[in-house]
Amino acid sequence: MFSTLLFLTLVAFAVFAFTRTKKKKSPISQSHWHALLLKHVAFYSRLDTENQLLFRKRMQLFLDEVYVEGVKIKLDALDYVLVAASAVIPVFGFKDWHYNNLSGVLIYPDVFNEDLQFETVSKNRRILGMVGTGQFEGQMILSKTALRQGFSNKTDKHNTAIHEFVHLIDKTDGVTDGLPERLLQHSYTLPWLNLMHEEMEAIHKNKSDLRAYGGTNKQEFFAVASEYFFERPKLLKRKHPELYKMLEDCFQTKNYAK
Repeated sequence: MFSTLLFLTLVAFAVFAFTRTKKKKSPISQSHWHALLLKHVAFYSRLDTENQLLFRKRMQLFLDEVYVEGVKIKLDALDYVLVAASAVIPVFGFKDWHYNNLSGVLIYPDVFNEDLQFETVSKNRRILGMVGTGQFEGQMILSKTALRQGFSNKTDKHNTAIHEFVHLIDKTDGVTDGLPERLLQHSYTLPWLNLMHEEMEAIHKNKSDLRAYGGTNKQEFFAVASEYFFERPKLLKRKHPELYKMLEDCFQTKNYAK
C-alpha cells in the first residue's frame, strides 16, 4: 500500500514539475469565492470591499502559479479557496509576493506519517501538514481534515495551512530558522530573537497561552505565533502586546486587531 501511495505522490510531484514552467488555468471559478470566504475566512471578512477584491485577485494569482491536487480524494471549491486563502493571508501586506519556493500543494485525506502514509494504522500517523525537503523540495502536503478544521474552529488559535505557509515564508532566505529576513528589517533582528527566547521560556514553564508546540524550536515558534496572530489577533494583542506589535510590523498588517 505504501509503494502505491508513494508512487501516486511522486507522480503528482512530477506533474508539478512539468506544469511549473507553464501558465496554469485556475481549477475553479471565482463566482462563489466571496460567499465562501465570508463564511469560512475571518481574515477576509475583516477587510473592506476594495481589499476583499484585491484578496481574491491574489488568490487567483496563487492558483495560477501553484498546482493544488488531491491524493486519492476529490477536492471541491472550498478546498481550493482555503488553500489559496492560507497562502495569501500571511503575505497580504506585500504587494508583489510570489511563492517562488513552492510549485505544488498535495492534499491528503487526513493525518499522515513521515513516510507519507495515511492508509495505515500507526501511532506515528500524526502529521497534519509539512513543507517538503530533499526530493520533495518545493512541495507542501496538507491534511484535508486539518485544512478544513483550521478555518472552522474560530477559537483555537490554530491553523495548519497558515502554519505551513509561514514556514515557506521563513524559508525564502534559504533556511527555516524562525528569522524571516525578507520580512524583518535588520534593526528588528535582535529584538525579535530576544522576544522569541522570552516567549519560548514562558511556554516551557507553562506560563503562556501559546501552543506548546511553539516551544519546540525558533522556526516552530514563529509559525505558531503567526497562527495565533492571524486567527485571534485581538486576543494576542491583549495578552502579548509586544509579540503582536512585532508580528504586525513583520507582516505589514497594520491595525489588524481592530
